[in-house]
Amino acid sequence: MTLGDLIDYALTKPETEETLPFGPDVLVLKTKGKSFLLIPLNSDPVQFNAKCDPEKALQLRESYEGILPGYHMNKKHWNTILLNGSVPDKLIRELIDHSYELIRSKKSK
Repeated sequence: MTLGDLIDYALTKPETEETLPFGPDVLVLKTKGKSFLLIPLNSDPVQFNAKCDPEKALQLRESYEGILPGYHMNKKHWNTILLNGSVPDKLIRELIDHSYELIRSKKSK
């Protein structure tokens, strides 16, 4: 999966908006005003942060070398996923879906 594939897939989610709140180098995808993906645009390998259920996050980190605790994020709730070939594309799409659904299911304050 390429950076373009990652962004294109995430943008298929309803009511998703692209933002650059940290400057031009980090794309933040939001729904309902809440972030569900953070994508550094100049990283090598391509990587992104995605929200994740805490128990699932731990299991994924133990199973895949390309899934790490969320860089600059709450490591209990966020993973960093490296697109270095160690995580299957199907799982990457599932992790994007999971992050999106976690945000969409939250009650608005």
